[in-house]
Amino acid sequence: MTVQINTNYLEKYSEDYARRVCEKFFTDRQFITGQDIIQLTSSTQVNFFIIKRLFELWQEELAKLKSSPYFDYRDIAVHDALTQFMNVLSRRIKVERSNLEPLIKSAVAQAIQVATDPVSFYQKEIGKAPQGKINDYLRENKKYYKWHDKVVSFLIDKTGFGHDPDSYLRAIAANYQVVKDSLESVNLLLATLGDVMAFDSDLYLGVDEAEFISENEPVVNVEAADGSFFDSVEMETPVRKVTPTASAPKEEKVDSNYVTVEKVSVSSEGNRLNASKLKAHFATESYRGMKGIVGDLSESLALNQRFMFTKVLFDGNADLLRHALKSIDEAGNFDSAVELINTRFVSELGWETDSEPVREFMQLVYRKYSD
Repeated sequence: MTVQINTNYLEKYSEDYARRVCEKFFTDRQFITGQDIIQLTSSTQVNFFIIKRLFELWQEELAKLKSSPYFDYRDIAVHDALTQFMNVLSRRIKVERSNLEPLIKSAVAQAIQVATDPVSFYQKEIGKAPQGKINDYLRENKKYYKWHDKVVSFLIDKTGFGHDPDSYLRAIAANYQVVKDSLESVNLLLATLGDVMAFDSDLYLGVDEAEFISENEPVVNVEAADGSFFDSVEMETPVRKVTPTASAPKEEKVDSNYVTVEKVSVSSEGNRLNASKLKAHFATESYRGMKGIVGDLSESLALNQRFMFTKVLFDGNADLLRHALKSIDEAGNFDSAVELINTRFVSELGWETDSEPVREFMQLVYRKYSD
């Protein structure tokens, strides 16, 4: 998997992303806790890579203590006391902005890499493992791998690779070829970054539009326990849907092509869209950029729109959205497009025809065929 990376864009994006997150979080707070970090952004992978780095720092702190030649850290009483101390310490994560910002920047860059080039990322992870302890390292860190973990998770608890890192590297590359068609779409993963700052995958990668699939974002509820904070971060977690929210002014959350439609009934005859009523409504309003769309609908959706339509209107099925857009492009006129949507999608997918996502979708269809 060869990826052409614009490193300058990655550096600037990660830096700006970290700054925006910190500006928002530290408006009225001086510190951030571990629990706050787990839910810091809509991108679970970013959050967990921050926690992963804190886990590494926690381990380094323990190693420093044990490196002293003057005390017997193998003594059972010392071992138990030290373990308890380190566990308590892990549950008292307290990070100021100046220290959090570089952690976020690094986590964002890593998340983008694992999304776009999982083979290289996980091969680098193998390189971090202590000699002869690759399996232990992967088992210890698997809870932090939220994106494309299939590429490496098959190696955990497997035997037969011995202690040779090259065997693991080759296995990761070979396994990617097996599982690549079942991996999450690159663009959908990167879309989770857009809640903070839109990510231009074309500028970063120079690639064509990728597939979109549904992905739920986990929220972790970590309660105080006798074990460490890092032990309590579970691999399997409850889920939270990431959808566009109104927590900030819409001008700051959406693409310039995004247009909010005033709530109005656009349905009749039960749960069916009414072409005449839709045209009458859209024709009387002055919307930003309301003139016809150049090119296909599939090329005209903003990233946040594609993300929302896939999740909310098409059951997380990217193929179905692409099929719908292609069919609508070929409908010929607005009335035919509405009839097609009613027949194939409204009832089958249980659309709420007066909902904002449906109105926004139909507005795009209207723009496609308006003069």
